[in-house]
Amino acid sequence: MTVLILTCEQDVTADMVVARLDGTGVPVVRLDPADLPGGVALSGEYVHGTFRGHLSTGDRLVSMSGLRSVWVRRPGVPATRVAEASAWLTEESTQALYGMLRSTGARWMNHPDAARRARHKPWQLHLAQRSGLPVPATTITTFPQAARDFAARFPDLVVKPVSGAHPQEPPRAVPTSRVAPETDFSAVAFGPTLLQRRVAKRADIRLTCVGDRLFAARKPVGPDADPDEVDVRFAVSTAPWHPVETPPRIAASVHRYLQDAQLAYGAFDFAEDADGIWWFLECNQSGQFGFVEIETNQPIAGAVADWLAAPGPDPAISNGRPHFTECPG
Repeated sequence: MTVLILTCEQDVTADMVVARLDGTGVPVVRLDPADLPGGVALSGEYVHGTFRGHLSTGDRLVSMSGLRSVWVRRPGVPATRVAEASAWLTEESTQALYGMLRSTGARWMNHPDAARRARHKPWQLHLAQRSGLPVPATTITTFPQAARDFAARFPDLVVKPVSGAHPQEPPRAVPTSRVAPETDFSAVAFGPTLLQRRVAKRADIRLTCVGDRLFAARKPVGPDADPDEVDVRFAVSTAPWHPVETPPRIAASVHRYLQDAQLAYGAFDFAEDADGIWWFLECNQSGQFGFVEIETNQPIAGAVADWLAAPGPDPAISNGRPHFTECPG
């Protein structure tokens, strides 16, 4: 049985997992849907009540009925590398590829339907609240006056994109930024704007969840850090990530979040305040973990490889509920 990894050509995170799978002897095929049709080819038939399909990339041919799992890591958009790209060909290729893969009995990390839903930031915030995770006061609005009223109630704010990334190829991350006190908010009328109470954090937390395993890492904020540098991805800091234990209450809430979101993998970002409270910021259903593993030596790639290589139903599910275990550094 083969593991199928859908990702772009340059993906160090996927490289780490492929190396672990190769070490166990589990067959693995890696391809980028952007190369379909062309470098990637497919064929499937539905005859006499059965489905048979095949995928090929390079000199590799794999039967879809022989897939044990599919990791939707960071795939390109189908049919974007053809000589004459078009929205029609992309839609045709997308439906053919993912429709056939849905016809298999493979396990997903994560299922495309769940992954698409999980990217919606407003739904993330709702699900985090429902799961019992602390969520900073947030508004998403196109009403300038609503933004002004929110700023009057919560004077120290940050602004971040609702979608998380600028739509270019490759996608460009848009940093979370602090809102100046004199901001007028008139521009809010031109597009949905997400405003959130700034957490005066003493550390950033990345909690990587793989099936039933949790890997928490902490990056402290220096005492001389610029308070305007609110986004850990862009802040100037030499402090390393260190493994930490996940508070039981957070673990239980993450349990509920992933179960309701139907995710096998999630990378949670939290801001830890002076009281030690972990405030939920977002959950990236395909977030990178390589930088955390390199600095903390937490075996995240091995955990992903183990999940993908495991036979049968999702090992994180028992009687319909996922069970999480704390993973030491």
